[in-house]
Amino acid sequence: MTRIWAPKGTRPRKVKQKQFISTYIYGVACATTGDSFGLILPNVNTQSMQLFLDSFSKHIKQSRHAAIIVDNAAWHTAKDLNIPHNITLIPLPPYAPELNSMEQVWQWMKDNYLSNTAFNNYNDIVDQLQDAWNSFSNNVELVKSICFREWVKHHEM
Repeated sequence: MTRIWAPKGTRPRKVKQKQFISTYIYGVACATTGDSFGLILPNVNTQSMQLFLDSFSKHIKQSRHAAIIVDNAAWHTAKDLNIPHNITLIPLPPYAPELNSMEQVWQWMKDNYLSNTAFNNYNDIVDQLQDAWNSFSNNVELVKSICFREWVKHHEM
């Protein structure tokens, strides 16, 4: 039971939902081309990061190389990650989330699709997260505008 907002002088109680179900999206996006790639996974850990890297590596066009900006989350920097030959991870300095454009992507998804939403179950979360990601990734101009950083020098490979 929990307290709720109510008229002054009353103290009503209500059943409090205690369940917590979540899932996670691993994603990358290119500000130059507007290309993006994402995987929805049930955990944030080294094994999930490895699955993401291996899957993304297969998505990269032959003779191309991808640089992924990552924060210092443990699963981004784990020593037992096997980084594919066509990917380089570029770690950000600590406390610099504004340098990682994907943080703005996650905020856009929350603002436009996920905030103040009640989910029925895990599959509903995955479905709505997939809709949010697809809406973002299918809009090339949106990808470019959110991910572009003036200080990044883009080179077509």
